[in-house]
Amino acid sequence: MKEESQPIAADALQIPISELRWQCVEDWLTFTTTAELEPVQGVVGQDDAIEALSFGLEIDAPGQNVFVRGLTGTGRTTTLEHLLTDIRPPCPVTEDRCYVHNFEQPDRPRLLTVPRGKGTLLARRLEKFVEFVKAQLAPALGSDTVRARRGELDDATQKSIVELGKPFEEELRANDLALVPVQIGQIVQPTIVPLVNGEPVPMDRFEELLAQGTVDAQQAEAVHKKISEFARRFDDLSQKIRDVQQHHSDALRSLYEAEARRALRYHVDLIEADFPEEAVQTFLRNVVDDLVTHRLQMLGEDLEFTRNYLVNPILARPADAACPVIRERSPTLQNLLGNIDRELSATGSFRSDHLMIHAGALLRADGGYLVLEALEVLNEPGSWKFLMRALKTGELEIAPSDLSDFWSGPLVKPEAIPLRVKVILIGNSGLYQLLDQNDPDFSYLFKVLADFETTIPRDQTGVHYYGGVLARLAQEENLLSFDRPGVMAMTEHGARIAGQKNRLTTRFGRLADIAREANYVAVKEGASLVSRSHVYQAIARGRRRADLPARRYRKLITEGTIRIQTQGEQVAQINGLAVIQAGPLTYGFPTRITASIGPGTAGAVDIEREAELSGSIHTKGFYILGGLLRNLLKTDHPLAFSASIAFEQSYGGIDGDSASGAEMVCLLSALTNVPLRQDLAMTGAIDQMGHIQPIGAVSEKVEGFYEVCREVGLTGTQGVVIPRTNAGDLMLNPELLEVCAAGKFHVYAVDTLQQALQLFTGWTPGIFDENEQYPAGTFLSLARSRARAYWEMVARER
Repeated sequence: MKEESQPIAADALQIPISELRWQCVEDWLTFTTTAELEPVQGVVGQDDAIEALSFGLEIDAPGQNVFVRGLTGTGRTTTLEHLLTDIRPPCPVTEDRCYVHNFEQPDRPRLLTVPRGKGTLLARRLEKFVEFVKAQLAPALGSDTVRARRGELDDATQKSIVELGKPFEEELRANDLALVPVQIGQIVQPTIVPLVNGEPVPMDRFEELLAQGTVDAQQAEAVHKKISEFARRFDDLSQKIRDVQQHHSDALRSLYEAEARRALRYHVDLIEADFPEEAVQTFLRNVVDDLVTHRLQMLGEDLEFTRNYLVNPILARPADAACPVIRERSPTLQNLLGNIDRELSATGSFRSDHLMIHAGALLRADGGYLVLEALEVLNEPGSWKFLMRALKTGELEIAPSDLSDFWSGPLVKPEAIPLRVKVILIGNSGLYQLLDQNDPDFSYLFKVLADFETTIPRDQTGVHYYGGVLARLAQEENLLSFDRPGVMAMTEHGARIAGQKNRLTTRFGRLADIAREANYVAVKEGASLVSRSHVYQAIARGRRRADLPARRYRKLITEGTIRIQTQGEQVAQINGLAVIQAGPLTYGFPTRITASIGPGTAGAVDIEREAELSGSIHTKGFYILGGLLRNLLKTDHPLAFSASIAFEQSYGGIDGDSASGAEMVCLLSALTNVPLRQDLAMTGAIDQMGHIQPIGAVSEKVEGFYEVCREVGLTGTQGVVIPRTNAGDLMLNPELLEVCAAGKFHVYAVDTLQQALQLFTGWTPGIFDENEQYPAGTFLSLARSRARAYWEMVARER
């Protein structure tokens, strides 16, 4: 690694005041207040995303569903809504879908597909049909004509029975026998009995006469013999009579069925004329067949069976309906697929039928667009699984066979519905990556990615956009206009949120919240315009509401409960910097890092990792230290020392590599026994070559250490060391800017570990010359000699 030929003075590493906070150029604003501006319509700085969205909305091809990727507040939802309204993408003309009773399998309702605009009409026609069945069919079957024809059938049948029975009865009488009805239990049955003195006598009475002697035994035996012979012949006659009666019954059935079909024909013809579809006509035939074959005898009684003849138009739209755009904000499984009602029957069991089926968001969006928040779908049990299945198969199953995993099991399983819908998922980058890695169907089904930028260039055009956005907000929500300094303050805060050199944030949702609160402050003060002071107050108020954990942390430091030194020197101890999140806000705070070292062979040990408190990125950053030590010291012997590094008084998980630079400085201090300044804190990642690399939330980290120093007392020497590549990202708050301008706090930028060592130790780092030596008296020469001493101690012990 090539180092500086001469040590760099600390003043040369200090960042100039002008670079600690970007100031909006006033000349870029060509207006006095936002009332003079034309409100910006649409979304700012998202041309690529809008182009991708337009393509995704307009193309009609398999798998061209859309994932809208971006942080909340970047305008992704607003843009989508505007595009769906403005572009009016072409949509296929989808049919109406209806469910009807399945007469062959009642638990499997059938799907009827009819032209758009006719689903409701079909349902109304069947309602009128059912009304006729309930109110008019029974009277029609009891008309004078039908009664007359039934009388004719009854008379003919009676005549046939008489003709069959008359010869038999005459022969019986000729043999002193008669055929009389006899009550046997609940049944009246024709029975052959003897005649005594011309009168029929039941068999039990006849036996009494025999016992009394009125009838002698010979006569009784003759009677019994005749009755037995005639009984066999009577069985044959009875069968013939039953045949006549069955013929009569069949004739009556045919009469009523024919009359019912004739009465129903008028209504059925009207429906068939408007619905020539074979499926509809098949259903109508099934309805008529079921009614005339099985239900005529139930007319005038319980007419619950007529539910089977009604139509459930589960998806019915007007013929001129616009392209459906459905935004489902609660994508539960039932809200997506649809649901099937249940009711408790009189028997105490649950029942469902085709009329209890209801459409979900997927079906309502058929032929159009369904907009969903990806995280919301994933949070609902089963929703993601069945959504992906529907998109993959192109069919919607309202009650899939495995739905019992989430409900208690469907009582009916409707026929699947062909589905043609484009789903638009909204989510962030992390969620997109998660789905892409874990769901093999995701990349196949969501081929269009609309990426929303989180920043725009920090130039005059970007500042002008900010003014236009504030003008629109004031117009739409009846807020006060912003004056020029107010817009400048909002733009500067946009630069702070962006956290990148020469960039402004596009998270206008977050900025809008600040603008609303600034308007609130201005109104409370009786101002006519929102100005810079109101914006500053709004920002401070928002931070104050959310920074209770940070205030508590600073209080623990001032009380000495958490040990953080902000002055003096200490060996093997350094102030690192970390951040915590509180909603959309980020807060920085110092954390004490310590190291210990001695002869041994264990190498460097990360206590956080051993305690399973270290995240993968932090662990990676720590392992880099070993490679850097070998590259930095360039020893001709193995490194023979054991070292441990810890974040003191840290009881939660630690992740990120922004403390790896501070860890290396702390480790070298432990190796050399050279004390480190405690009035400095450091943030920055490090590589194996000793370069200090950029990190995030640099402004918040600087402010976090400053606030602790302010609480315990400013000395005028305190400051923060940051990577030079982060210098352009700084947007320190106005309070800290004034303190730095007064020379009471300092911000240093370094490129290399050697520069950081110089700041913390005051030692010259040293240059590794062509003889593979560091100049005597330099920090790295001392580190190299200490490393050799440890190796010699270990070698002697062996």
